[in-house]
Amino acid sequence: MSDSPKLTLSKVERLNSRILIERLFTGGSKSLPAFPLRIVYMPVEGENLPAATILISVPKKRFKRAVKRNRVKRQVREAYRKNKHILLDALKSSGQKIAVAFIWLDNELHESADVEAKVVKLLQLTAERLA
Repeated sequence: MSDSPKLTLSKVERLNSRILIERLFTGGSKSLPAFPLRIVYMPVEGENLPAATILISVPKKRFKRAVKRNRVKRQVREAYRKNKHILLDALKSSGQKIAVAFIWLDNELHESADVEAKVVKLLQLTAERLA
């Protein structure tokens, strides 16, 4: 049981620095789509940062009601929490740290299993690109 990875998502793993968020979206970042999600990632420097920090964005343009936006964020957050080891293993082997943003692209809700499958696909593609 002690060999299994910790399936938690702590507060330090959340991206909340305005400077990093602006840098992530203005330039120097790479993105990959896997409908209904897009991942935007960028290498970052800093000793006190975790290997990967994430941000989840569900635009108000897609869902007017906060209930639906929050549901999508919960689905993406849970899928990342369960499968973040895919990305973290690649980062550990390369010694990099990255900032990641998941952006919702669809106007409709999806099943949690579908969202998880897309998050896994995006994490695998990102890990391949970083290796």
